Amino acid sequence: MTTFAPDQLTGRTAVGPGGDKIGRIGEVYLDDRTGQPTWVTVSTGLFGTRESFAPLYGAQLTGDDVALAVSKDQVKDAPDVADDGHIAEPEQQALYDYYDRLLDFGSAAGSNGSRAGTDGAVGGPGHDSSGPNTDDAMTRSEERLQVGTEQVETGRARLRKYVVTENVTRTVPVSHEEVRLEREPITEGNVGAATDGPAISEEEHEVTLHAERPVVGKEAVPVERVRLDTETVTEQETVDDTVRKERIELDGEGSAGRGTAR
Repeated sequence: MTTFAPDQLTGRTAVGPGGDKIGRIGEVYLDDRTGQPTWVTVSTGLFGTRESFAPLYGAQLTGDDVALAVSKDQVKDAPDVADDGHIAEPEQQALYDYYDRLLDFGSAAGSNGSRAGTDGAVGGPGHDSSGPNTDDAMTRSEERLQVGTEQVETGRARLRKYVVTENVTRTVPVSHEEVRLEREPITEGNVGAATDGPAISEEEHEVTLHAERPVVGKEAVPVERVRLDTETVTEQETVDDTVRKERIELDGEGSAGRGTAR
């Protein structure tokens, strides 16, 4: 099995046997007994939000990448193990049982793994008891929620013009002519016209009558202009998610007591 230093692995890209990208290596876990890197956490899942454990058994450095002996799908399907600084015995056994079926590395199984340090310093009042000395202090980290916005298409609107028919009623005045019979006596003024003709005869007189009727005409006139526009409305939306925080707990003997760092 190739021996690595933790700083050779952290931050590199893990790839599968065929060179397919698996994800970015986050943490390196050391064997408690030998102090050698045994496991790494790799960012998988949607947007790299899940940390999956992958074995360094059979791994090789290839340029800037770390070529693992397992594929991306195999790493994504690995048992869920909390990235909390130390792999408990049941979690370790679950990982070995899963990957042993793929790699047959049962003989490589050792003691539980602990997260590698960062400085490699030795000495001082405190030292690592879970593996090789790395530093005289322990780093406590926590996740912070990063909230942003992205613009997505939510729908479309379009203008469509169509014709409808409706009834319109208007009242308009109309006039017509009617026959009216007028009688006048014989006077000196009209006696000439009255006696012009036979004394006794038959006659017919005719008059033409007129009437008004409504006439309807139509014309198309523009009444308004309509266009599409958008406006931005801002509202408050609450985002709810979980973040992880590390806690450092003091186990004291005698009068040293017990405490928790937050």
